[in-house]
Amino acid sequence: MTTRRVVAVLALAALVLTSGCIGFLTGEETLTFESEPATTDATVAENAGYETNGTETFAVNRTLSFGGQERQIAASNHITTYEKSLDLGFFGEAKLGSFSVISTPAVEVAGQPRNPIGDYSNDDLIRLVDNQYQGLSDVQRVSSRNVQMLGETTNVTKYSATARFGGDEIDVYVHVTKVQHNEDFVIAIGLYPQQLDGEEENVLELIRSVEHPSEA
Repeated sequence: MTTRRVVAVLALAALVLTSGCIGFLTGEETLTFESEPATTDATVAENAGYETNGTETFAVNRTLSFGGQERQIAASNHITTYEKSLDLGFFGEAKLGSFSVISTPAVEVAGQPRNPIGDYSNDDLIRLVDNQYQGLSDVQRVSSRNVQMLGETTNVTKYSATARFGGDEIDVYVHVTKVQHNEDFVIAIGLYPQQLDGEEENVLELIRSVEHPSEA
């Protein structure tokens, strides 16, 4: 699954619509927000067979109109991705799973969160991916369970889906959850082939081990 596509979908939904910043209201300044990067514990990832692709910043800029005047908003989100692969020798490597941790600014104005993602359920989050990422289809809820992430009890929803890798279609499971931590929303997404149903516990352990801000 293309994690860059996932963060693009989620980041575009994370823009603030109102603000109390005077410079922003007068059009003299661009209102900017930036999240703190999030990762998962390096030892836990290594023990589960996952290698990180590093952390990337995904900037989203948007022009909004207020009373006939244009105003600029800039939001910086972060995504850390991990992949698990198996060396098949002559046939090359096969990707067995991916795990992504996304952080997006909560954007509080007058003490109230203004980032729409704060109100999104796991079904809403997976629907964004399903609607925007053409390689993922036939998404169905399978189950849910509570786990600890960043000191909070969070509901992790498991979905079945069909993912397209190159010209092949593979049945996969996707796990999605979200918490608010400090001034950001942190989203965790794990994906792996259904033939590896035992991989679920690895994904849950990666979720339990999420760190924010990143200690890397």
